[in-house]
Amino acid sequence: MEKFLKDLFTNQSYDEKNFFLIAGPCVVESEQLIMEIADKVYSICRNLGIPYIFKASYRKANRTSGSSFTGLGDDLALGMINHVKKKFLLPATTDVHAKEETVLAAQHVDILQIPAFYVVKQISWKQQQKQERSLM
Repeated sequence: MEKFLKDLFTNQSYDEKNFFLIAGPCVVESEQLIMEIADKVYSICRNLGIPYIFKASYRKANRTSGSSFTGLGDDLALGMINHVKKKFLLPATTDVHAKEETVLAAQHVDILQIPAFYVVKQISWKQQQKQERSLM
């Protein structure tokens, strides 16, 4: 794990005793916004010697309302995250909600996150299937 982190933060100067920060906007809404957020957060982290991973969701699938904003489109939003990564030489992460999303997302980010909501949902679904099979 130590080598992974050193490789991940190879383009950053930081205090090895510091925590690392994963931060960014909830979802990609515009390239201007994510660039501004990355610039400000990275500047603060650089000044404090904190290694930084840029995080933004390219798609928000866990919205409570069907009319809520969910994203700009997978290719466009992932491309914008990748642009942040390249411009600031930062590692980047995003969340994925299904195994089918991993191939595309992995082409643009260094780390894939699986939201706890989806892990719990999968476990519940599998337990329900198991119970239904035992009733047959």
